[in-house]
Amino acid sequence: MSFTFSRGRRLAKILHVAGRHRLDTFFEADTLPPWLRLAFRLSPWRLGPAPTQGRGVRLRQALEELGPVFIKFGQMLSTRRDLLPPDLADELAKLQDDVPPFSESQSVAIIERALGKPVGELFARFEAKPMASASVAQVHAATLHSGEAVVVKVVRPDIEPVIRQDLALLYTLARLVDRYLPDGRRLRPVEVIADYEITILDELDLGREAANASQLRRNWEDSPLVYIPQVYWDYTCREVCTMERISGIPVTDMATLRERGVDLKLLAERGVEIFFTQVFRDSFFHADMHPGNIFVDATDPADPTYIAVDCAIIGSLSDSDQYYLARNLLAIFHRDYHECAQLHVECGWVPPHTRVQDFESAMRAVCEPVFERPISEISFGQLLIYLFHTARRFDMEVQPSLVLLQKTMLNIEGLGRVLYPALNLWDTAQPYLERWVTERYSPQSMLKRLQRHAPSWLEQLPALPDAVMDNLQQSRDTERQLARQQQQVKALQAQQQRLVSRRRRHLLAAVACASAALLAWPEGRQLLGDAPPVSWLLGLAALALAWPRNSDR
Repeated sequence: MSFTFSRGRRLAKILHVAGRHRLDTFFEADTLPPWLRLAFRLSPWRLGPAPTQGRGVRLRQALEELGPVFIKFGQMLSTRRDLLPPDLADELAKLQDDVPPFSESQSVAIIERALGKPVGELFARFEAKPMASASVAQVHAATLHSGEAVVVKVVRPDIEPVIRQDLALLYTLARLVDRYLPDGRRLRPVEVIADYEITILDELDLGREAANASQLRRNWEDSPLVYIPQVYWDYTCREVCTMERISGIPVTDMATLRERGVDLKLLAERGVEIFFTQVFRDSFFHADMHPGNIFVDATDPADPTYIAVDCAIIGSLSDSDQYYLARNLLAIFHRDYHECAQLHVECGWVPPHTRVQDFESAMRAVCEPVFERPISEISFGQLLIYLFHTARRFDMEVQPSLVLLQKTMLNIEGLGRVLYPALNLWDTAQPYLERWVTERYSPQSMLKRLQRHAPSWLEQLPALPDAVMDNLQQSRDTERQLARQQQQVKALQAQQQRLVSRRRRHLLAAVACASAALLAWPEGRQLLGDAPPVSWLLGLAALALAWPRNSDR
């Protein structure tokens, strides 16, 4: 009962905030359900002047007022530029996840309960005042007894019930948008909420984030390009994550980077190389590469290194997706729209019945105006969005892995252009992709794949004769079953033919008897002789209609 009351009160607040920010203007009033139409009409803010701020600004302000879950949802929504109009996506991208911290005593209690020891035993020094606070967790500085400086990330207390309650309300609002917003079905709001639900619930498990960080660190061990902080597993669980404390320059602090003499062109190009290496070499990429999660180690300004934190959101691609994506990107680089369209059909991104020629023509119409501009002015991420929009006209299903990829590419490209506005992503990416495709099908690469799969094949080899015999037996059983069915069909057809023949004989016997009776009766002969021709025609027509056919059952 209390949960229902709490949800009702929360829904009332959402409606109140939506009314005050005039979100009703997003909908056509006549299409709303009566109860919602009445609620908006009774809203006191409708009596005032029409809103002067843009709809994106009003939506962003409403989400900020509704709190952390809605702020994070707005941030995620801003990455779905394949679904949102540009004005909404641009405004939602400004959302800042700046949330007041929870109390120090609560943070200490969560750590001690989760790790099973007092904070004084766990750490040589622990700073109760948080370094930073976000919607899902906050971070404290600490020092281990062995001397390592660490950060301790703690999940907000009782955050999961709040998130689930707000998710239930977001689903309700999404269904309203889907049903009543003019562009609602195209935006697919319920699908967006479902993606968001997976993302935010995964972020509540700090053990998962720590595992992602460990894998990334292993992938980039001893690399001069990027550094991933170490995870301390003895102090990490679902609610608490302890990692190495890093020191770096925020990647957006351009003044400090320039003051330190950092090679910004190299830094921007390395960001692109890191992205493509994660996607194609590792198939395991950091999918939350916004500026707040990236720092720069400028110890050697001529050889700068990235530092990446917050590995809660990770993307990956299957082997086939990697291959088709690389070939699609190269086809776009070469403006080979036919191959690009054909690849979309081959990999199942668009339905198999799609006419390749139509899809090719649509892609050419999108890409050619873009390619007429100077290469330094072309946004590759934006071009992908245009292509996704075009593909959606051909019923392209949105692949979650591709959405994360698109979001990350936009972040990387945007970051690269901030660091070095003249960045040419095309020149940086094309050689890498060509080299990757070549290496994938080189003899050495093929041999490595064979070696990787060989143990599995050898393990299954002893069972191969049995599997072959089972398949042959199934094939023989199927053939015998088909033969029996064919015999049954032939028997039924023969029986049907006999029934039809019998009916014909019965009909002919009945006609013969009737004719004999009429001819034996003197008045009957007179009647037949005086019958008009039309009667004979009608009689023959009746006989033809009554005549049994082979299709009669």
